[in-house]
Amino acid sequence: MGIQLDYTKLGKRIKEQRLKKHLTQEKLGEIVNVATSNISHIERATTQVSLSSFVKIANALDVTPDQLLCDSSNPVAEIYIEQDISNLLRGCTPNEKQMIKDIIAATRKTFIEHR
Repeated sequence: MGIQLDYTKLGKRIKEQRLKKHLTQEKLGEIVNVATSNISHIERATTQVSLSSFVKIANALDVTPDQLLCDSSNPVAEIYIEQDISNLLRGCTPNEKQMIKDIIAATRKTFIEHR
């Protein structure tokens, strides 16, 4: 029983991360040394990205391969989200941590009320 990779979702996540980094397809292609059309095909899932290009893309976007591979609804992804939150808290003062906790609690309460 193998895990099937959803190339459509992978392409969407690559595009989202590229846009967050304010990169064009052309610029990302230059960084990873592939044609702009190849980046377009990867994002639209009309081609399967090679492992070497995938790793180069993840590095160029400053994300881990797991961040590009995992769905946010995936239990494995949840672990990474929690690690990301923990990393964001590093270096915060106790007062900053308390404020962040209060913001999370208020946000969660709002989500619950609007379900």
